[in-house]
Amino acid sequence: MRLRSALNRAVIIGILGAAFLSMHRFGLLDPGELRPAAGRLAEFVTALFPPNAGVISTLSGAMLETLEIAFLGTLLGFIVALPLSILATRTLFGGGVYVPARLALGAIRTVPSLLWAVVFVVGFGLGPASGALAVAMYSVGYISKLLYETFEGVDEEVLQSVRSVGANRLQLIVYAILPESANSVVSQLLFMFEYNIRASSIMGFVGAGGIGYYMLGYLQLLDYESLMTALLITFVVVMAVDYLSARVRSLLLPTQQPVRRAPLLAGIVAQP
Repeated sequence: MRLRSALNRAVIIGILGAAFLSMHRFGLLDPGELRPAAGRLAEFVTALFPPNAGVISTLSGAMLETLEIAFLGTLLGFIVALPLSILATRTLFGGGVYVPARLALGAIRTVPSLLWAVVFVVGFGLGPASGALAVAMYSVGYISKLLYETFEGVDEEVLQSVRSVGANRLQLIVYAILPESANSVVSQLLFMFEYNIRASSIMGFVGAGGIGYYMLGYLQLLDYESLMTALLITFVVVMAVDYLSARVRSLLLPTQQPVRRAPLLAGIVAQP
């Protein structure tokens, strides 16, 4: 017990020491650098207000395009990720199959979403099609990892019971793996869609459509008031999607519904 406590303290001290060293190297502990930076940030924040209401109609259309990019990219990414994640599941395939599948997915996951956007802009030209394909490729890497880890978490007793009736690998996937992990798959897909809305909002920085195109333009023109309007619209949409996603989860995944009782009622219910 004492050895574990000493080890925990050593790990914490090591983490804090590494953080302190990095902050020192980056100049984050130097008051001579922090004070001017704080002043410049204050000027930038002041320049954001008041937001420019005159660009709302233009930005609303761009935000709708961003939502379309995120939706299509998430859907296409899931369609590709599902079979790949099945191939990457160790409980279904041997090392000759799941190792190459995981290496391929790891390679896809290594490329940032913005770099995928550059790749598809080169291939397909400027526009939302490149953004949707970039989001799809980025989603393949991350959704597949979440999925194959979920598939591997299916209870072994369930798998054995299906195997015991002579089920082949495809039947095992259809009648055991997918039904047992359906709730988690839906939750992960909704989370990825939420994330992709944020990711899609900057695809326009490299010409891949969406509201990011206007954000970059406002930055280059030093039109910070219009930039603030774009940020506010993005914030409102993201919060709305977060709320709707939570509602969908509560409808599809009843086990995740929170129990809400008044304190008095909770006390009455708890009585023997």
